Amino acid sequence: MRRRELLPLLAAAWQEPQETPVDWVCPMDPDVRSKTPGTCPRCGMKLTPGLPDQVQYPMLLTVAPRLFKPGQTVDLRFEILDPKNGRRCTRFLVVHEKLFHLFLISGDLRYFAHEHPEPQADGTFLFRTQLPKSGFYRVLGDFYPAGGAPQMAVQTLFTPGSPLDGLAPPHLLADMAAKQGVNTLVTLATEPAEPIAGLKTLLFFTLSPGARIEPYLGAWGHLLAASADLIDLIHTHPFIAAGGPQIQFNIVFPRPGMYRLWAQFQRDGQVNTTVFNISVKAL
Repeated sequence: MRRRELLPLLAAAWQEPQETPVDWVCPMDPDVRSKTPGTCPRCGMKLTPGLPDQVQYPMLLTVAPRLFKPGQTVDLRFEILDPKNGRRCTRFLVVHEKLFHLFLISGDLRYFAHEHPEPQADGTFLFRTQLPKSGFYRVLGDFYPAGGAPQMAVQTLFTPGSPLDGLAPPHLLADMAAKQGVNTLVTLATEPAEPIAGLKTLLFFTLSPGARIEPYLGAWGHLLAASADLIDLIHTHPFIAAGGPQIQFNIVFPRPGMYRLWAQFQRDGQVNTTVFNISVKAL
């Protein structure tokens, strides 16, 4: 082959290396992706160039006083450890307007609280409360350590002298009836009508009155789903919402059985917490 015939072939073979396209992803809602930087339209978080490593950050819980009675003031202190070196994390990113979201649920599923511990100078988070009854509580922390990924960590808290028979999960009955909140009536429909474990379930909430619906902590709603035995806990936000009366959540229930849902919406400055029980069948 002549030299002048070879040169075009060599030029075609030599190409500048092409950069791999980067997907910008919401760390809170990984299914939200973009080809360009921006914010998540669902939760408002800043998109990141790819997902950070999904490494679990241990959450330590200290209770003071250690021996307390229901109705007595108690301090819950949370410490987050860096799994790389075991040291305390001191830098966190804001998630839905707060650095730390705390959910407290009693073993009988009758007590529910969505609170926000205060950051302390030493990097811990402190929440002062009064637990209304004896027994055990599931404690769910939702936070985002800087340099890591959004976390959901669970601890179990026992009040002193808790009876062992209180560990049995409550017997829940399906309850999809409309619920009246502080100033809003909330109705729920699902698709499919009988949710199936392991498959996506669409939750359609309708708020009435449908006017003056406001974001609550940076989202049009918050939903916590818990299995009756409090093993599976899911905190999620609307998949479709635009400030109107129709709000859609998507969720995958991991196991068959009964689940309790706490759905929170804000209207006219008032947070409406409504409770539903859903039966999930096996595939």
